[in-house]
Amino acid sequence: MSNRIANRFRKCADEGRPALVTYIMAGDPDLKTSQKILDGMVEQGADVIELGIPFSDPMADGPTIQLAGQRALNGGQTLHKTLAMVEAFRKRDGDTPIILMGYYNPIYIYGVDRFLDDALVAGVDGLIVVDLPAEEDAELCIPAIGKGISFIRLTTPTTDDKRLETVLKNTSGFVYYVSMTGITGAALTNTKAVGDAVRRIKSHTDLPIAVGFGIKTADDAATIGRDADGVVVGTALVRAIENSLEDGKASAYTIAAIHGLVRDLAEGVERARK
Repeated sequence: MSNRIANRFRKCADEGRPALVTYIMAGDPDLKTSQKILDGMVEQGADVIELGIPFSDPMADGPTIQLAGQRALNGGQTLHKTLAMVEAFRKRDGDTPIILMGYYNPIYIYGVDRFLDDALVAGVDGLIVVDLPAEEDAELCIPAIGKGISFIRLTTPTTDDKRLETVLKNTSGFVYYVSMTGITGAALTNTKAVGDAVRRIKSHTDLPIAVGFGIKTADDAATIGRDADGVVVGTALVRAIENSLEDGKASAYTIAAIHGLVRDLAEGVERARK
């Protein structure tokens, strides 16, 4: 599996803090701007980057990320262009893990073997495919692991211990704990329950546990980061892009808006355990 993921979580742990995992939609609001956002995130404090694969029917995503996907698709973003973004990023950064996150349909259409080969060449470290359950591991999970690409699985508050064993069986890289039921973009309400869930999952695996959904501010990141190995922020960053647009297009403030929020979130994870 990807050494970059393990190395980055280990580095953050050695520094006494959780990793900041940031999400953006590839191609939002346009390919050129999206590449600049991606290329600048590490300098602002991102430790791991999730890059969304635009899809026309994103059933697990809230309105903010759905709209980002539509903007990307309307701008001509494709899976091939998304892989090219990773390849361009790798020319300047060989250490930061890149995770592609999305749905199976675009990968299936692209062709699983071709996709995995191209993803490996581009420098992809892991995959999160939200609509492929553990029962479908032969479709993509097992082939990905065979290529050395981590397959990161989601767990939720409704994942009991019996189901957790199945979910964790072929999970690699890290475990993504969804802090609430429902779609992306909802508010985080019960932080104690999140901490309890992280400790329960840790009793079943040695993999790092990253928590996402509902984390919007530096204070949220600091609170969740007390227990989690990683703090995942997506909707808040995508909303920062959306709010910066003028007539639906990137403005002079778009890149600065999202990079500024990454910087704030990084400050939050820095103080999570102090």
